[in-house]
Amino acid sequence: MNKVLVYSNAHKESLKVKEVLIDLLAKASVRVITDKEVPDYIITIGGDGTFLQAFHRYYHFLNTSHFIGIHTGHLGFYTDWLADDLEQVVTCVTQSSTQTHSYPLLETLITFNNGTQRKMLALNEMTVRSNSGTMVCDVIIKDYLFETFRGDGLCVATPTGSTGLSKSLGGAVLSPQLNALQLTEMASINNRVYRTLGSPLIITEDEWIELVPQNKLWIDLTIDNISWQDVELAKIQCRIADERLHLANFKQIEFWDRVENSFIGVNRNELR
Repeated sequence: MNKVLVYSNAHKESLKVKEVLIDLLAKASVRVITDKEVPDYIITIGGDGTFLQAFHRYYHFLNTSHFIGIHTGHLGFYTDWLADDLEQVVTCVTQSSTQTHSYPLLETLITFNNGTQRKMLALNEMTVRSNSGTMVCDVIIKDYLFETFRGDGLCVATPTGSTGLSKSLGGAVLSPQLNALQLTEMASINNRVYRTLGSPLIITEDEWIELVPQNKLWIDLTIDNISWQDVELAKIQCRIADERLHLANFKQIEFWDRVENSFIGVNRNELR
């Protein structure tokens, strides 16, 4: 018997969907559990923000659980199902086999000025930026000092995160079949004195990026939808994580279908 953990945002519509879903799961003899047990499926109800919250709350289940997203508002990149699809969702989780898509994740190792460290995973991206003045930051690639960046900030994104902030900064959209990370710049300074690469940079799974702030400014740090202000940051190392996100793909939606639906929205029947 499959075990399901249901996570919802606090919106009225989402809570109503959660109640109906739990009732349907019970009628189908599917166990709805708490995070005291290991679930086979983690079902989120809300949007991409809710999905990200569940990812960070239950990251310790990444190696054993599959995620399913139900959206109750705007269409989301990770949320495939509508509130009207609950019976289909229940039918799918009762199946003996699961079709999944596996997405690479970003591992960050944060070192603070007092020497303490914290490791976190990101599904989409990590950013560092100055909240006052120009940020000066050494960019080290695999122990090699590549450049000293001057500008507003830097973003390191996963392939799925490449469709978000990274894209708005001029980054490419990467296929999640690539175990790669992409570094993009925020308003870099480029003149006769100071130079940066000035374009997105992509590294592979056997490489890593280390960002080391050089000026004593307070740093704002974000990892997905989690943010900290005025961080005393010594350095942050970014690499492809060993863990991966497993997204149940019962609808057989491909990554490029998600990209097209999110940014182009072409009705193919109109093209014929």
